[in-house]
Amino acid sequence: MRVSLDDRNYSEKRDFIRMQLQTRAILEHAGRQYPALCLDLSSSGMQLEVEVALAVGDRVRVLIPSEHSALSGLEAEAEVVRIGRNAEGVHSLGLAIIDLR
Repeated sequence: MRVSLDDRNYSEKRDFIRMQLQTRAILEHAGRQYPALCLDLSSSGMQLEVEVALAVGDRVRVLIPSEHSALSGLEAEAEVVRIGRNAEGVHSLGLAIIDLR
């Protein structure tokens, strides 16, 4: 039996559009900063790759500097809601945005 996109359960569809990115970021946790790569961003969350191990429920701060002097960067308080790890040992963090500044 083939399942089309129209047959998918509505709950599987995202409520927010995610912008695909490949931009550097800084992850702050427990008073330390770690270099990170932001893979995607939406109004409710983001996905980062980082080499530090965190736990679901950890609160973090994410800084995405602007590459343009006329634009300010993004600063967000977020909570880790999902963790993955690739073959190279890099952690993929799914973050829920709590507050944007």
